[in-house]
Amino acid sequence: MKTFQYFKISNEEKVTTVVLDHPPVNALSQEVMKELNRLLDELKQDPETKVVVLTAQGQQAFIAGADLREVVKITSRAQGEQLAVEGQMIFGKIETLGKPVIAAVNGVCLGGGNELAMACHIRIASDRARFGQPEINLGMIPGYGGTQRLPRIVGPSHATEIILTGDMITAQEALRIGLVNHVVPDQDLLKQANGLAKKIASKGMPGITQCLSMIDQSRRLSLEEGLKEEAKAFGKVSESADMKEGVSAFLEKRQPQFKDR
Repeated sequence: MKTFQYFKISNEEKVTTVVLDHPPVNALSQEVMKELNRLLDELKQDPETKVVVLTAQGQQAFIAGADLREVVKITSRAQGEQLAVEGQMIFGKIETLGKPVIAAVNGVCLGGGNELAMACHIRIASDRARFGQPEINLGMIPGYGGTQRLPRIVGPSHATEIILTGDMITAQEALRIGLVNHVVPDQDLLKQANGLAKKIASKGMPGITQCLSMIDQSRRLSLEEGLKEEAKAFGKVSESADMKEGVSAFLEKRQPQFKDR
């Protein structure tokens, strides 16, 4: 895999850990976003990557949001819309990567940072993390998916309060309303995230890919339509070597040896 200016990448047991390093607060500048876009394309095609853990460098901030020095230069409706469309497209790549992405949120997670975390499939938070969509405090609205993903994750009432007050919430509150899956001690964050990632990576890739696809489609399809697609996906997986291995291993009372095909 290529080297990147703003992202540090390592791989172990088919788990690729991606660390955003853009001090002081890991702001999502346009250069960072362009690099993230290229990185996602590489991760999608990388045969050594089955699961991604996405985190950030530093003790205070996971991602504090977009780079406001760039936002302040927007002078027209068209410019603003284009910025939002490009950000939504990049975050959409996370959601539809075909490989699970786990956000390991190690600090303040605001604005575009929270929108990025919400595009990930699973979120694990340090007990020091804080979450919010503060755009309303700047006369703005979330533009990278915040008004759409947050209500789907935590429900319209919680989302409305978070978005319209611009207030931050604690990791514990984020867990209570369903914004994150787990809250762990800060020093254990990456250990816990990587442990979960390796557990998922031990499964067969055909099953992982189809499960992610079906879960994604569940947000767009009626139950009847979704069940039809699930049946088709089950049919695809039924032809895979991994399904045959998994079932045989269970019947033979041994651990399966998946080959990701």
